[in-house]
Amino acid sequence: MTDDEFVLAVRKYVAGRGLPGPVSAEEVAAFEQVVGHPMPELLKRLYLEVANGGFGPWAVVSVTETDDWFSDCADITMAYRGFTDPDDALPSGIVPLMDRGCAMWTLIDFRTADGQMWDWDPNLCCIRHAPAPIGQSLAHWLTDWLHGKAHEGPYPHRALAHSGCRTP
Repeated sequence: MTDDEFVLAVRKYVAGRGLPGPVSAEEVAAFEQVVGHPMPELLKRLYLEVANGGFGPWAVVSVTETDDWFSDCADITMAYRGFTDPDDALPSGIVPLMDRGCAMWTLIDFRTADGQMWDWDPNLCCIRHAPAPIGQSLAHWLTDWLHGKAHEGPYPHRALAHSGCRTP
């Protein structure tokens, strides 16, 4: 699918769900400044043309605070800052996108143009090994969701945590 087709498909899929309206380009740019990397273009278009959060298998976090909280965080900046404190093992540019509960998140890599997706699951081993790529781009991840095949986690192609991990 092209990005145009994805935007139309997601818009149709979430129609009637009462999601918040789209964000402005200035609001996206402000968050990109926080991260230090550009938002993957498809994700940017979804936020700009579909909704300020709430789309996706569980509901992606909004760019700016809305009356609808799609996680324990008011917005994506709050979520990102929660993952970038010195004790967390999240690489710079990896952004929490969707809260799956029980400390598990789906993340997106702003360092990649196609938005490679990551998993955050400290329940598998430890905080140090919680982040791992899942081998899907944002487009592939959205395709699974649109076709009713989305994984809520654990992701089948996730890089496994180190088997010898003894870190709490």
